Amino acid sequence: MNGITPRRILAIGLSVVGVVMLLIFGGSIAETMDAEDILVVQSPWKGDLTWHTSAGVKWQGFGKVTFYKKRAIFDFDQSTEIDMPQLGPDGKPLGGGDGKPITKKVTTCKNGIEVRFNDGGHATMCGSIQYDMPLDAKHLSGIHTRFGSQEAVQRQLVETITRKSVYLSGPLMSSRESYAEKRSDLVFYVEDQVQSGVYKTRQREARIKDQLSGQEKSATVVEILIGKDGKPERQEEAVLSEFGIKAFNFTITRLPYDTEVENQIRQQQQIAMDVQTAIADARKAEQRAMTVEQQGRADAAKAKWDQEVIKAKAVTEAQQKLEVATLDAKAAEQFKRAEILRGEGEGTRRKLVMEADGALEPKLKAFIDINKAYAEAIKGYQGNWVPGVVMGGTPAAQAGSGAQTMIDLLTAHTARQLGVDMGVQGSTKTGGVPKK
Repeated sequence: MNGITPRRILAIGLSVVGVVMLLIFGGSIAETMDAEDILVVQSPWKGDLTWHTSAGVKWQGFGKVTFYKKRAIFDFDQSTEIDMPQLGPDGKPLGGGDGKPITKKVTTCKNGIEVRFNDGGHATMCGSIQYDMPLDAKHLSGIHTRFGSQEAVQRQLVETITRKSVYLSGPLMSSRESYAEKRSDLVFYVEDQVQSGVYKTRQREARIKDQLSGQEKSATVVEILIGKDGKPERQEEAVLSEFGIKAFNFTITRLPYDTEVENQIRQQQQIAMDVQTAIADARKAEQRAMTVEQQGRADAAKAKWDQEVIKAKAVTEAQQKLEVATLDAKAAEQFKRAEILRGEGEGTRRKLVMEADGALEPKLKAFIDINKAYAEAIKGYQGNWVPGVVMGGTPAAQAGSGAQTMIDLLTAHTARQLGVDMGVQGSTKTGGVPKK
C-alpha cells in the first residue's frame, strides 16, 4: 500500500479517462479518404466547410464529415420480368381456352424511364448515365449546401433532369423512328438536354405517311426552335452546369415498347424485309440479264477475234508466200542475169579463140572425122575403082591412081568447105579460102 500514492492514483485515473475518450471520440479526430472520394469537414464551432480532394489522412477536429464520389453513375436498368398480353391482328388481346388472355414473359427494367412518342406509342427506356462532380470548393459548397449528400445529388438532381430530358425527347420522333433512323438522334437529344438544358419546342399539325398503310394522316409534329446563332433555344438554364457537374456517356441498353407498338414494328419489319427481298430479286434478275448480255458480247467478241486470228494467219501465210515468190523471182532474175553473163562470156571467149587460131582445132577434128568416114566407105567398097582396060592415056597415068584422085578431090572439097588451106604453114593462114 505504501507504493500507491495519491499522485499515482490521479495519473492512472487520467490515463483511463484518456483511453475512454480516445475510444469514444477517436473517429472524430482524423479521417482516411481514398483517391476516388471527395471529403468535406464541417467545423463543429463555426460551421466552416473544408474540402479535401486528394487521398490520405485528413484532420477532422471533431467536425462533421461527408463523402462524395468524384464519379458516379445513375443506372435505370434494373431488370425484371412481366407478363405481357399478346395482341391479334385486330389489336385485341388473344384469349386462351380458359378465357384468360395469352401472355408471354418480357424482360423490362423496373426503374426505367417512360417515354411517349409523337405517334402515341409508349416505351420504357432502360440505360445509364455517368456524371463527374466538380473539384473546386465553390461548386462543391453549393452542392453540399443544397443537397447535403451524394444520394440526394443523384436522386434530386441527376435523376430528375435525366427523366425530364427523356420525356421531352420522345415527342421529337415517332415510335418507328426511335428504333430505326433516329435511334442515334434520341441518344443525342437526351444527353444534350441533360447537360445543357431542355429544348424550347413548338407543335404544328402536319400530314405524314403511315408506314403500314401508306396513306397520309394528320399528326402533331414537335420541332426544336433554333436561335439566330444556329443553336437550339433552351427552355431553362442547364442545372448540372450551374453546379459544375458534367454528365456524359448516356447509354440506352434496351427500349421495350408496349404490345401494340411491338406488333406494328414487327409488321413494318416484315414489310421492309419483303420490300428488300423484292428489290434483291429484281437486282438478281437484272444482274442475270446483264450477265447474259455480257456473256453474249463476250461470245461475239470471241467469235470475231477467232475469225481475226484465222484472217491474221491467212494474211501471214499469204505474205510469206508473196515474200517467197518475190525472193524466187529475184533469184530467177539473178540466175538469168548470171546465165546471160556466162553466155556472153563464153561467146566472147570462143570468138576470141576463133579469132586467135581460126578455129583450127574444131576444123581439124571435123576434117579428120570426114576423112575417116571416106576411108570407111572406100574400105568397104568391093567394085573396081578404075576401068579394067585403058585405051591410050598420058604417061602419067598409072594403074590404081583413080582412087587416090578421088580421095584428093574429096579432101580438097572438104577443106574448101571448112575453110582450111592444107598447103599453107602457120596458124595465121587457117582463115580459110576467101569466098568468091
